[in-house]
Amino acid sequence: MNDDSIEVHGAHVYDATGAISEPIYLSATYRHPGYKQSTGFDYGRVANPTRKELEDVLAKLERGQRAWAVSSGMAAINMVLHLLNPGDHILLSEDLYGGTVRLVNDIYKKYGLTFDYVNTADLEATAAKIRPETKMIFIETPSNPMMLVSDIRAIAELAHKNGALLTVDNTFLSPHFQKPLTLGADIVVHSGTKYLCGHNDVIAGFLVVREAANELARRIDRLVVSSGPMLSSMDAWLMLRSLKTLGVRVERQAANALAIANWLRTQPRVKAVYYPGLPDHPGHALQERQATGSGGMVSFKVESAALAQAMLGRVSLISFAESLGGVETLLTYPRVQTHAEMPEELLRETGLDDTLLRLSVGIEHIDDILADLDQALAIAVQV
Repeated sequence: MNDDSIEVHGAHVYDATGAISEPIYLSATYRHPGYKQSTGFDYGRVANPTRKELEDVLAKLERGQRAWAVSSGMAAINMVLHLLNPGDHILLSEDLYGGTVRLVNDIYKKYGLTFDYVNTADLEATAAKIRPETKMIFIETPSNPMMLVSDIRAIAELAHKNGALLTVDNTFLSPHFQKPLTLGADIVVHSGTKYLCGHNDVIAGFLVVREAANELARRIDRLVVSSGPMLSSMDAWLMLRSLKTLGVRVERQAANALAIANWLRTQPRVKAVYYPGLPDHPGHALQERQATGSGGMVSFKVESAALAQAMLGRVSLISFAESLGGVETLLTYPRVQTHAEMPEELLRETGLDDTLLRLSVGIEHIDDILADLDQALAIAVQV
């Protein structure tokens, strides 16, 4: 079945009522038919029918066999990091969501995890950072917010050659455009709050693996069941609702993003545009090989920090807000929002400075988005 159809129909099995929508199962516990007998559902923390349908759909979309729906993207990443032991080493993309950096630097460092950051778009540099104790490579591609593209297949081979796992944060593209498991990744994580939800009304996260019954899946399942970061049944139902329109949303967002990226390049006060859908982006050819689209995220630098900051209060249709992936276009200032706690060294390495703005492109009419950007650039300059 094609993705567009999976997104709409999911893993839904019609019950006696013929209901098109999956019921919302709110029960915390389930009646057993008899001694040592189970319906497959015993306690809500372990399994819930609404949540299970959502997990089955995500596994299908990512071409995996097992998924876990949890309470946030950070909860999903936390589960991944729990797979590591004191003394283990993890290698991470240096251009990375600030919350992931904070979790590693401030929390896991205390428990004996060692780590390095590297430009994972540079395979040689990545290979040079691997140690005998490296047990995981963690990448975002495209990266947040500088839109670097890393070679998933090549990094998977590198990781496995050295006895490490590869985890890919696929939030920026969603499985509609990119399927890291098919390229060799071991684990895929998502902030489901973003494109998978698409309506800015659910906080959710996901982990997906290729095989349902291997040791990796068993370890993750034990961690999730034991620590209890499960997604609620109501939020699971809202996510099922959202997935039905995933394809039409992200295709429209990607088309808008490409048009905006091309328009931004014509603006004299815009000094750089970062979008892998542009033919001269350094990662464009790789992006086309490993994904079917470039997504709806565009980052760009303007001529000064003063201009960037003035624009934030001048946009009208566009909202100055954190997060991304929703149907509404959002403008974010990474230096003081999503990446406020990034170490200065990483900021310098990635080029993330106070002139950078990040645009999460929505599904509004392209002319209206461009008109808002145009007036914001023009008015802000006069301040």
